[in-house]
Amino acid sequence: MAKYKVYISDFDYPDNEVEKSVLEPIGAEVIGLQCKSGKGLAEQAHDADVILQQYAKIYRGTIEKLKHCKAICRYGIGVDIVDVKAAYEHGMVVTNVMDYCLDEVADHTITMGFMMLRRIPMWANATRQGQWHWNSSGGRLLRFRNLTWGLIGFGRIAQNIARKLPIFGFKVVVYDPYVSSSYMNTYGVKKVSLEELTTSSDLVNVMCPASPETHHLIDEAALKAMKKDAVLINCSRGPVVDNAALYRALTKGWIASAGLDDVEEEPAKLDNWSPDDNPLFSLDNCVITPHSAYVSEDSLKECRRIAAENAKAVLLGETPPNLVKP
Repeated sequence: MAKYKVYISDFDYPDNEVEKSVLEPIGAEVIGLQCKSGKGLAEQAHDADVILQQYAKIYRGTIEKLKHCKAICRYGIGVDIVDVKAAYEHGMVVTNVMDYCLDEVADHTITMGFMMLRRIPMWANATRQGQWHWNSSGGRLLRFRNLTWGLIGFGRIAQNIARKLPIFGFKVVVYDPYVSSSYMNTYGVKKVSLEELTTSSDLVNVMCPASPETHHLIDEAALKAMKKDAVLINCSRGPVVDNAALYRALTKGWIASAGLDDVEEEPAKLDNWSPDDNPLFSLDNCVITPHSAYVSEDSLKECRRIAAENAKAVLLGETPPNLVKP
């Protein structure tokens, strides 16, 4: 008989061996579920001592039914899909995995930005259609060292991006109301308003968390304020960008192109999804990756191990290393 029951709400890993290697030695049974929407999770994991959470939304209604649960341990950094306040009110703690994909997301973001600025997808599409000419990309190509890269949000990943960009000659400006200009100066970047960033940047890079405050932060007004040659890159959360407005921007020529690592409906959190649900997938000037910016073999192993270590600490009555406070 297992001393503890640890349920994995949902997972897209090939197995649960990393988690088991950490938790089984302390007498925990690790049970993998595939409840990625979060609906019905409380019924499936009613006797959970800890829940490891990937994509499942765990809000107050679910938390209230988890009578024995001591912790919800996120596999990722963001905690927008768990009601942290409700968890603490019901005697649970919440943990996350900090810093595990700082290079992966920064590198994915920069790669996507460079690819769209150089219009590589457009050239590739043109050559497939038999057009072999330097001007077949259908847009202007500008020298990197003359361009301004605008970061919306200045957390750890954005700071990593800012550290890596100067060698290519970009001027970096940042909008983040919670970070001081003096701190930004230590990275050689300039603090600006959101309006100044959208109007002056050649590439607008969304790197802020999802919250009621940031929902549709990039809306029709922001997109219309951007340069017509500008590129939008979002490698944070899908709902920060109004996808209907972005579709209009890309089809009406308000901006040149976009690269997204997630879309507004966040397909990984849905039980049934089709690209036909979002017209952005039909556009040649919009490149979308499947929320994979954080992925590398190293980062996945690290994320799973740390999440399991957080769960282990809670079960042993210790303070977990990555505690999220309400």
